[in-house]
Amino acid sequence: MSADPVPLTVASNEVEAEVIRGLLETAGIASFHRPTNFGAGATDGFTPSGPREVLVNPAQLEDARIVLEDAGI
Repeated sequence: MSADPVPLTVASNEVEAEVIRGLLETAGIASFHRPTNFGAGATDGFTPSGPREVLVNPAQLEDARIVLEDAGI
């Protein structure tokens, strides 16, 4: 990704985030996910298993939204 990535959505867990990434990848949209910042520091350095923020390139944000909408997400 050439520009700073922007949030697309928040998945409830890592599995859901990977499903979303797969849909986006199939549509040619690069993405990644990371833990949300809720409760920062609460895990003492360990990655939480909770919500994951899915990010995309800002130039592909609208296309990514359409992909999720078409998938019913």
